[in-house]
Amino acid sequence: MVKLIHTLADHSDDVSCCAFSSSLLATCSLDKTIRLYSLSDFIELPHSPLKFHTYAVHCCCFSPSGHILASCSTDGTTVLWSAHSGQPLMVMEQPGGSPVRVCCYSPDPTYLASGAADGSVVLWNAQSYKLYRCGTVKDGSLVACAFSPEGNLLVTGSSSGDLTVWDDRMRFLHTEKAHDLGITCCAFSPQPLSGGEQGLQFYRLASCGQDYEIKLWVVSFTRVLGLELKYKSTLRGHCAPVLTCAFSHDGQMLVSGSVDKSVIVYDMGTHSVLHTLTQHTRYVTTCAFAPNTLLLATGSMDKTVNIWQFDLETPCQGSMNDQLKQLIEDWSEEDVSTWLRDQGLEDLIGIFQMNNIDGKELLHLTKESLAGDLKIESLGLRSKVLRSIEELRTREDSLSSGIPDEFICPITRELMKDPVIASG
Repeated sequence: MVKLIHTLADHSDDVSCCAFSSSLLATCSLDKTIRLYSLSDFIELPHSPLKFHTYAVHCCCFSPSGHILASCSTDGTTVLWSAHSGQPLMVMEQPGGSPVRVCCYSPDPTYLASGAADGSVVLWNAQSYKLYRCGTVKDGSLVACAFSPEGNLLVTGSSSGDLTVWDDRMRFLHTEKAHDLGITCCAFSPQPLSGGEQGLQFYRLASCGQDYEIKLWVVSFTRVLGLELKYKSTLRGHCAPVLTCAFSHDGQMLVSGSVDKSVIVYDMGTHSVLHTLTQHTRYVTTCAFAPNTLLLATGSMDKTVNIWQFDLETPCQGSMNDQLKQLIEDWSEEDVSTWLRDQGLEDLIGIFQMNNIDGKELLHLTKESLAGDLKIESLGLRSKVLRSIEELRTREDSLSSGIPDEFICPITRELMKDPVIASG
């Protein structure tokens, strides 16, 4: 369950962005201001609103510590503020003075990225306030950016529909046409997918756009093997352009907001819709989950920010006993990931997802395919996977035949005739 616990209505124009720290909520607006609220009672802080920008404020974000707040504006600047005093610490001007549409902090608080309407993306040293690196996308405005959980990758999204991946020194790695009509937002899950023995790092990425869709991707990266951005699936819950998306702190939920005025919360285990929230009266422009708590903020062109509280129980896929009630060959890739986790094989989740291993593929894996196609080098690990798969095949035979497992011989897997139960 989720319930609306508070509505903030202090902005005088469209709300463009909202962001949480561990103790504060920041909101910004086309009214040129940023406002700060305490999470304990949602009372606005005495030094709020923050006023410096001369045009609309498009984005705001907290540093990892929560002590610094960054904001960016049509006026071509990115401003750093003290979250506790509201005093501006530094004004950083985008090269060329182009309107700055988006900004985000790296998990390493040293760096802050800002993207602008002219396609430029700047990586700032947020401690020395110096420009560290910069790059430019070929087409369109920069409207979205997100750092990977370890901070070694930066993904930017453009109005032309391209996702572009950079390393932590702003070296171009990859570009992908993601949304035909333009990207509006992108977000990494805070929890990386487990990697494999080769030291691969796997991340889940969501992107949304003007095409009404949310796309899910898996990103893998090593310095030796390079980067792979692989499309996984599409969520189509909205009936209008999707303007914003964000993951919960544990990666189990994804929230999105749309021109259709709705907010949809998805379960990332099943990709099903958990909640559809329709309290906003105009386009939903921004959404954000609080860190480590089940609070959600949504902002809209109706000039309000809604605060939502979730139940303590987070969504989960359920136990494997529940999943085994369906045929294993009908499992999704997410079902396979849950099974791996239950088997103590979570280190293989990223590899299985990158290779699109669903239930049908899982049942057909062999020692050759594990070593050759999936490149699992450890003989012991391959043997453990094969033993677990064999148990699944046995269970699948029982399920598909409709015969209870206790009537099947545990050795031959044939139907027992005149079985005898020995007394203990």
